[in-house]
Amino acid sequence: MNHKKVLRLMQEMGIRSIIRAKRPYFNTYQAAQSDGRIAPNLLNREFMATKPNQKWVTDITQYRIGDQRLYLSAIMDLYGKDIVAFHMSTTRNDNELVLDTFSKAFEEHKDAAGKIVDLIVHSDQGSQYTSHVYHDLLPTVGVQISMSRRGNCIDNAAMESFFSHLKTEALYPYDISSISEAQQRIEEFIRFYNNDRIQIKLNKQTPIEYRLKFTA
Repeated sequence: MNHKKVLRLMQEMGIRSIIRAKRPYFNTYQAAQSDGRIAPNLLNREFMATKPNQKWVTDITQYRIGDQRLYLSAIMDLYGKDIVAFHMSTTRNDNELVLDTFSKAFEEHKDAAGKIVDLIVHSDQGSQYTSHVYHDLLPTVGVQISMSRRGNCIDNAAMESFFSHLKTEALYPYDISSISEAQQRIEEFIRFYNNDRIQIKLNKQTPIEYRLKFTA
């Protein structure tokens, strides 16, 4: 359906879309652990991929309800912009949160030999991603580790953009009173985003449809 017709119908029905407020990107310094490992920026802001499981980006965000915090770790495949794995915690923003997320992703996408060939995983220089356990785990399945330059959040703009969409559309418009409600809304949004939300950049397909079309 033509977008102009959609706009006309929305105006007739009094429907308005939720628009994210534009905000400037600021360089923020985030020091790694003193004994942490830093990887080069292999992604180099090249956010397009030619096949699934070629480039993943990952990060952690948090959502606060009063004095409580909900931490969300997620991994996006840049081929179809689908979320290949996510994990939430109400108590931890640590190595275990990240490793649980990658365990889910690897279990779903590794081949019969237990590898994901030619995959780059990109993150910022947060302490979870500079930890020795992270750098020891990923190469076991053939992954190359990439990291943003220190203080350059735009180097991981795809993941930052997804988190912004999630909060603007699934969390901020609602009067959320409990962590369990926030968890439910996050799970529903990711399911909707992957399976139902069409994207113009994906030829008007959903992320999962776009991925499956490549493997068909």
